[in-house]
Amino acid sequence: MKIIIAGAYAIGTHLARLLSREHDDIVVIDSDEERLARIGSDVDILTMEASPTSVKALRRAGAEHADLFIAVTPDESQNMASCVLANGLGTKKTVAKIDNSEYIEPDLQAFFGRLGVSSIIYPEMLAAIDINNGLKMSWVRQRWDVHGGALVMLAVKLRQSCTILDQPLRNLCGPEDPYHIVAIKRDGETIIPGGNDCLQLYDLAYFMTTRQYIPYIRKIVGKEHYVDVKNVMIMGGGATAVRTVKTMPSYMDVKIIDIDEQRCERLNSLLEDEDALVINGDGRDLSLLIEEGIKNTQAFVALTGNAETNILACLTAKRLGVRKTVAMVENIDYISMAESLDIGTIINKKSIAASHIYQMMLDANVHNVRFLMTANADVAEFIPCEGAKITRKPVKDLGMPQGMTIGGLVRDGQGYLVSGNTMIQPGDSVMVFCHNINMKKIEKLFV
Repeated sequence: MKIIIAGAYAIGTHLARLLSREHDDIVVIDSDEERLARIGSDVDILTMEASPTSVKALRRAGAEHADLFIAVTPDESQNMASCVLANGLGTKKTVAKIDNSEYIEPDLQAFFGRLGVSSIIYPEMLAAIDINNGLKMSWVRQRWDVHGGALVMLAVKLRQSCTILDQPLRNLCGPEDPYHIVAIKRDGETIIPGGNDCLQLYDLAYFMTTRQYIPYIRKIVGKEHYVDVKNVMIMGGGATAVRTVKTMPSYMDVKIIDIDEQRCERLNSLLEDEDALVINGDGRDLSLLIEEGIKNTQAFVALTGNAETNILACLTAKRLGVRKTVAMVENIDYISMAESLDIGTIINKKSIAASHIYQMMLDANVHNVRFLMTANADVAEFIPCEGAKITRKPVKDLGMPQGMTIGGLVRDGQGYLVSGNTMIQPGDSVMVFCHNINMKKIEKLFV
């Protein structure tokens, strides 16, 4: 597959590294030589120092024969314009990163499609969705819904109160049981478990279940004492904070703390229709946090542009008794450190955006591709074609590649967990969890 990425900034660089695993033909265009150099010589991609809106440069990069053009520069107008040009030259699909929330309105998608922009990515909105999913369930590190919750994946940190520790999974996750463990993160390593594996204290366990059994999962992992989130404190009033507040459930009360007085005035204007209190101050100030009632707050969300500040603020909030903390960590190198400090939910916008773009390079009918940073794994929703290899035998006889497991499927709107005897049918939405395996290899089972 021929892929052109415009913009060697955070998202473009991360995406180039992610896609280079698939050994595709990738070109990165950027007008700054230093940014291109930072991608690194260890990544098998071509770089081109040029403007992404230069027709000559696009032709030289191969836009006339490209399968996918991805524009992820900080300049929204440049992204849109370069997508239109690439499409006009012959590129099959284009995707543009935008900053204007107006552009994500559903009725505008067909309009942009006619212009030549196949898809719009708004990272702040994607991050807000993940944040709010985490806030709705204070005891869950990460939640991922399929078909409106017909299937649900829950990442849960296991503590002493968990009742299913140290038991072989074959005794816990049988065909009649209401959940499967699809992955385990332990001591920095990801395990795709078999029947002889056991859950251990402090594991991060990934459960696949259906919506009606979420209370049951909460009970067996010993999280019933975790209070539901009603009061939220957000440090940092950027675009992600705004989108989070605007999409937050109405029963939650939220306070936003920002150190910039002018930004606070802007927040009051942007959020005038929301039930949000904006406070001008330093979110690292312990006395301010106590004065604003952090001890009666169930969730603390750190969304400043500084990863270290966000991590330290979440540690402080935990010390003050806040159960649920969320930290935006844009520096990939800090993610493992944040995990080791038991921060809670970690948000990385470039990884979230890259996951949404990633599915466009696959030929099978794939939706909802997510790269799970904490597990260093991919989870995706595949829909098998008529006659696909995966529909010909029961799951236990498919000879699936090592590092792949099927968590469940949705058929006619109903979620089902998958056992060894399950026969997958064409048109099913199949949840695949994979670690250290090329997605193209899995794709061949579904086409």
